[in-house]
Amino acid sequence: MSTAHVGVLALQGDTREHLAALREAGAEASTVRRVRELEAVDALVIPGGESTAMSHLLRELDLLEPLRSRLADGMPAYGSCAGMILLASEILDAGSAGREATPLKGIDMTVRRNAFGRQVDSFEDDITFGGVDGPVHAVFIRAPWVERVGPEVEVLAEAAGHIVAVRQGNRLATAFHPEMTGDRRIHKLFVSMLSE
Repeated sequence: MSTAHVGVLALQGDTREHLAALREAGAEASTVRRVRELEAVDALVIPGGESTAMSHLLRELDLLEPLRSRLADGMPAYGSCAGMILLASEILDAGSAGREATPLKGIDMTVRRNAFGRQVDSFEDDITFGGVDGPVHAVFIRAPWVERVGPEVEVLAEAAGHIVAVRQGNRLATAFHPEMTGDRRIHKLFVSMLSE
């Protein structure tokens, strides 16, 4: 496979940081805000942000169904924080009526929004991450956790007794923000998954 072209959903969150991390990990990377841009990429990163606002913007920009369709067709994806929430098959505490986070059903898991608490409860931790040598410094900001995984989902990491990273086939999700540190091992893992 030639160099993978990975899109970063550029509605909110650490778009620039993910683009830089992906490029350092050996991928071609560009922003995705329109259907034609989504159609042009081999894989997609869904960054952090506010999952209800991102769901609203996906609907407003007519990206929701095309994105669900690409995922249903097998497009690789990586979601961090809010991206993990959106990749889930089920979201707990999804938000108020009319402003709910919308599951994209990319990974067979149930995720709880803001599970670790509010902004003031944000924290950092060094965690063991399956498939990565040595501890990973993880930054958790209003982070979710995974309450249930399907039989084909591999748990990669836990923090404070809760699942915070998973993989299902060519899909990866973390409750934390690896793009906020200089450590590119998570992005390199995702890029390596694209050629498997």
